[in-house]
Amino acid sequence: MAEHGEPYIPASESPLELTVRVIVVGILLGILMTAANAYLGLYAGMTVSASIPAAVMSMIILRSLFKNVTILENNAVQTMASAGESLAAGVIFTVPALLVIPNLWDDIKLLETTIIALLGGLMGTMFTIALRRLFIVEEALPYPEGVACREVLVAGEEGGEGSQAIVYALGIGAIYGLMVKGFQATHHKVEGAANFLGTKIYAGMDLSVALLSVGFIVGIRIASFIFLGGMFGFMILVPIYGLINGWGPGESNVEQFTYIWKNQIRFVGVGAIVVGGLYTLWSMRKSIITGISKALKTNSLDDENLLRTEIDLPMKFVFVFCTVIVAITFLFYWWKTGSLILSLAGAAFLAVTAFFFAAVAGYIAGVVGSSNSPVSGMTIATLLFTVALVWIIGDLMLGLSTPTLMLATMLIASIVASSAAIAGDVMQDLKTGHMVGATPRIQQTAEIIGVITGALVIGPTLKLLHNAFGITEEACERQIEQAILAGSENIRSCDNALLAPQAELIGDIVRGAFVGDVNVQMIILGIVIAVVLIWLKMPVMSVAIGIYLPLGLSVPIMLGGIMSYFAFRSAHLRVDGELRDKPSKDAVKAAEDVENRGVLIGAGFIAGESILGVLVALLIVLNIDLTEIFKTGVLNNFLSLLFFGWFVLVFLWLATRTLPKNSNLISDFIAVLIDILKKVLIMFRTAR
Repeated sequence: MAEHGEPYIPASESPLELTVRVIVVGILLGILMTAANAYLGLYAGMTVSASIPAAVMSMIILRSLFKNVTILENNAVQTMASAGESLAAGVIFTVPALLVIPNLWDDIKLLETTIIALLGGLMGTMFTIALRRLFIVEEALPYPEGVACREVLVAGEEGGEGSQAIVYALGIGAIYGLMVKGFQATHHKVEGAANFLGTKIYAGMDLSVALLSVGFIVGIRIASFIFLGGMFGFMILVPIYGLINGWGPGESNVEQFTYIWKNQIRFVGVGAIVVGGLYTLWSMRKSIITGISKALKTNSLDDENLLRTEIDLPMKFVFVFCTVIVAITFLFYWWKTGSLILSLAGAAFLAVTAFFFAAVAGYIAGVVGSSNSPVSGMTIATLLFTVALVWIIGDLMLGLSTPTLMLATMLIASIVASSAAIAGDVMQDLKTGHMVGATPRIQQTAEIIGVITGALVIGPTLKLLHNAFGITEEACERQIEQAILAGSENIRSCDNALLAPQAELIGDIVRGAFVGDVNVQMIILGIVIAVVLIWLKMPVMSVAIGIYLPLGLSVPIMLGGIMSYFAFRSAHLRVDGELRDKPSKDAVKAAEDVENRGVLIGAGFIAGESILGVLVALLIVLNIDLTEIFKTGVLNNFLSLLFFGWFVLVFLWLATRTLPKNSNLISDFIAVLIDILKKVLIMFRTAR
């Protein structure tokens, strides 16, 4: 195997890369990944990187159907598939906010959504192409996820076992999604609330293997802080607020409890997220300044003197393409707002901020990975700058109507956010290509095809999900009111509405900025809490997200984080024979093997459940009711928990297959639990 300092495929060789079969498979996988990540992001408020599962699925499909498939063909497919996935993340965090804000959109508008996705995705891709040589070759930033994807591709080339694991997981996740969302054989959520000491207490959990997998992938540290935020909001803030101010309307304790969280406590999370996002950018200011300054100083090289593995798309083409995108953006803004001056300012603002955040996202992804890149923080910062720009030009100078101001703000911010969301992922893919020996120009072409695919898919996917489930309860209820007024007989429930937490957050910020109906007191409380978290040196964004999300989403994420910790410590125990504070190198390597397998299993579970969610949405829109056709009943809460628990055990069993066979999971669990209790006792003794 080639060392990481040289490409796996030497520059002197020219194997197949962007073939017809690659384009076909890449587009199909891109459609699936885009739809699945759109569903997951709207359901849980977070997305996962698709590069590794896309690489594994690419190998499965290509090697099953064709002979003599090259590693560079697999790399091109994963590049196309992951491009659509990352673009979905930027779009779903912003575009659905247009549904949340009253009097803007009543439904997902396909043409406008596609234009936003195309402009933002292509702009981010072009800017990262311009930055590739600087960040990957000259700076040689690590790009951890790009390196991990390289290992998966090489393992597949040399007979890796990851492909079989992800196929199992994909099928199991799909079965679970079919049973819960298709046949509705179990509850998708178990929750309850009770009176306690003059107030109320709540317990709840979403039964989702996708969220469980997210928790395993992000790990115990991030999962625990998200859970801490959820517990703080639901177990402290809501009971105190209800005790002091009384409880909201609702027939049950759960409805009364949820009403206060939704209308009051959720805005504490808004304030904390805003401060957390800005603080994250501020804490990375040196890296940001370094990345921007070096990007501005970079010089184009003569492609004729470069090796195959160093030839990018011509910089003249990139510059002209960016100019055309800015011009189209100006026309798009002018069409939607009717203001020439505001559209000119918006297009100029886009050109500057899109390059800035593309460089920021690309550089930060190179240091800490694209999954840890503060895209939410960049989106919120973009939104605040956009609000200021639109307020000064649109309101003070031009006196435009409030709906026009809010629409202009959302259109500008959504394109910039989409650009930033894709930039880090593109750079990770280009890093993978650099290490396996891909031709940058060809991989960048694949990236563009992937972006176009994702942009064409994301609009219909959002429209499908909104018509089937409703994107946010507020927009869903508004849609039902309009259907009733129109005399429609096809009225659906909003019980399964997708939360779209980021979109609701962004909608609340914009509406509050221009209408003034934002919950100022709770936002200020959130700001204070965020400042305290920063002072305590805690990850403020993770805790803030936990406050903002329903507690039920945090619980399976926490469970997944606990499972990841248990699996890693089991590896340490089986290799070292005991649990040490500093495991041996062999034990660390065993834990890394478990982690890699767990990530593949988790990615498969997420893709399986999410893709089934999209397919069920399609059936709902087509008026096909599986529960009516098969006459399925619904398990009670206890049996629903047991059903979910079975899949939890299956996940754990699959993820720990790489552990040494000198013990069993039950004895490992007891040993790890005893070790945790000992550490807790030592901590209390030290504190006294």
